[in-house]
Parts: sequence; structure tokens; C-alpha cells
Amino acid sequence: MIHGSQETKVHKDELDRIDRRLLGALQENGRASNLELAEAIRLSPAQTLRRHRRLEELGVIKRYEARLDSASLGFGVVAFIHVTMERGHIRDLSNFKGLVAELAQIQECFSVTGDIDYVLKVVARDLKSLSDFLLDTLMRIPGVSGVKSSVCLDEIKCTSAMPLDA
Repeated sequence: MIHGSQETKVHKDELDRIDRRLLGALQENGRASNLELAEAIRLSPAQTLRRHRRLEELGVIKRYEARLDSASLGFGVVAFIHVTMERGHIRDLSNFKGLVAELAQIQECFSVTGDIDYVLKVVARDLKSLSDFLLDTLMRIPGVSGVKSSVCLDEIKCTSAMPLDA
């Protein structure tokens, strides 16, 4: 994560094709050395490093992380949880968001439109662990009025890569 820099929105037109190639190379291999990146985008190492740092400073590159295999670590269940909050409990929303941020089982959380308020991506070791998490943790958060879960049967596509040419 970039610390101490102010993140700004970068308009699509502010990134040239070399920036996009660099971002594409980083999305494919975030551990690539500067020399490997320079070769991939056909630019000098000094120019590549300058562009790389600029993209970090602009906040285009938010952070670097290792993508772990959940099943290899014993998390055999992935579920998508639809959370409905009680109406009129605005004061509970910040509490809910704070707790969600602390719960390691929750990998992603989105505030959404429609009949539900949030969609969570949750990992669990097994169905019993998922049930315990739903009943003993999630349903006990103040302001939560209901949850519905969908258990993932098969992961077809899972990426955080951005469509750079779209």
C-alpha cells in the first residue's frame, strides 16, 4: 500500500499505452524485477522505474499482495452473503463497516443497490464453520436484520486484473 501519498482519480486519457503495458505486465507478475518490466514494455530500466513510481504515487497501483489458494489452506467453502440492515439504523452502519473490516473470513464487502444492502464474499473451512460464522457473528451485529447465503460450487473466474484496454 502506498503510504503518505494522496490518492487521486486518474482519467483514462492520462495513461498512455506504455503506462498500460506496464500495468498489464505488473498485473501478470507483481514480483517482476524492474529489468523484467523494462524488457516486457520495451523501455529503458530508468524510464520504467520512473513510470512505475509515478503510477504508485498517483494511486493507480494501490498495493501489492500474494494471492493465496484458499483450498490449499483448508478453506473449502466460499460463500456470497447478502446482508439486509434494519431500516432507520444509520448509526449502526459505521459499526457494521468497522466489524466487517476486522473479520478475517470476509474477503470482500460491497454496498449495493436493490433489496439488500451489502454483498460479502466469505471463506470458511467447511459448511459448519460457515453456519457458525453466520449465526454467531454476522447475525449478531447490531442493525443486521437478515442474511441470505449462496455457497460457491465451482470457481470459474477469479481475478483482480483491470481491463486496461476497455
